[in-house]
Amino acid sequence: MPDLPPIREVIQRHGLAASKALGQNFLLDEQLLARIAALPGDLAGAQVLEVGPGPGGLTRALLRAGARVTAIEMDRRCLPALVELGGSFPGQLTVIEGDALKIDHNALMLGAPFHVLSNLPYNVGTALFVRWLSGENWPPLWQSLTLMFQREVADRIVAAAGDDAYGRLAVLAQWRSDARLAMKVHRSAFTPAPKVMSAVVHVTPTAMPDGVSARMLERLSEAAFGQRRKMLRQSLKGVPGALEALAALGIDETRRAETVSVDEFVSVARALVNNR
Repeated sequence: MPDLPPIREVIQRHGLAASKALGQNFLLDEQLLARIAALPGDLAGAQVLEVGPGPGGLTRALLRAGARVTAIEMDRRCLPALVELGGSFPGQLTVIEGDALKIDHNALMLGAPFHVLSNLPYNVGTALFVRWLSGENWPPLWQSLTLMFQREVADRIVAAAGDDAYGRLAVLAQWRSDARLAMKVHRSAFTPAPKVMSAVVHVTPTAMPDGVSARMLERLSEAAFGQRRKMLRQSLKGVPGALEALAALGIDETRRAETVSVDEFVSVARALVNNR
C-alpha cells in the first residue's frame, strides 16, 4: 500500500475548509473510514460510486480495499487532492466534476453493477437516496448502498410502523430492499463537528413484490404521509380507488399512515394496479 499523508495534512495543504453551503463535514479517522468501507464485504475489483468525496478520506479507504472508484465531486477545490490520491492508486480512481443529482449514475458506471458508498453531503443526501430507491426496473444496478446520514434521517429509513420516525422514507427503503442501521457515528468524528449525530445505513435490494408499480407505491405513500396526522380516509381521498382498496383489504380507514405497515402499503398499491 502507498504511504499516504494524514487526511488532516491533505486538508491543510490544499486549503480545504469545509463548506457549509455544500453541506460538507469531513471524516478524518482512518480506522472508522476503513470500517465503513468494509460494510459491503469484499470490494477487491468491484466498481464503487462515491458522491462528495471531499478531500478523499473515504476514497482512500475504498482504494485500499481494492475498489475501482468513480467519485463525483462538485467542489472544484477538492479536485487537486483527489487527483493526487489517484496517482497513488494507478487505474483505480476516476474523478467526475459535477452535481450528482444531474448525472445518470447507471450510464456513468457503463451499465455495470456497482456499490455506492458515501459520506453524503447533508443538503442532498435524502434526494439522492430516494432517487436510488425509485424506478420500475428492479433489481437496480447498484448492489448495495452504504451511506452516512444525519442520525434522525437514518432512523427514518430503518423505522418500523408505529415508531415515531416511521414515514414515507421507511416505506420506500423497505418495500423491496433490506435496510439496516450499520453504525452510529459521534459528531466529534467530523471536522467541523456538526450539531447532530450521524449514522451509516446499509441497504441491499431484495425481490420486488409481484403486481406492484413503484410509481403507484410512491404516490400512495406520498399522499398518506403528506398529511400524516390525518386519518387515511382524508389523506388518501385524492388517490382514485384508494379508499375502496382499503375497504376490500379490511384496512380501517380511520387509521393514520404511521400505523400502516410496509406490507399493507404494498397490498393497497397492488390492489390499485389490479383495479386499473
